[in-house]
Amino acid sequence: MKKLRIGFGAVLLLAGIVLFIIPGSMLLVLAGLLILSVDVPMARTWLKRCQNSMSRSSAKLDRMLLNRKLRD
Repeated sequence: MKKLRIGFGAVLLLAGIVLFIIPGSMLLVLAGLLILSVDVPMARTWLKRCQNSMSRSSAKLDRMLLNRKLRD
């Protein structure tokens, strides 16, 4: 079961990286990291980094949109 989980997580992660240009492929990267994080400690670190980065970027986007809306 562990080998299957690691294999599936790796495939999702690689597919997400290959399709990084296409919107929505980041979900594949996150899904791959999530599955890998069960068995691979380094994947947990990368998953936390991705989550923190996405949180910061969404807050920045919210601020930009709010400032734009207030100017109009």
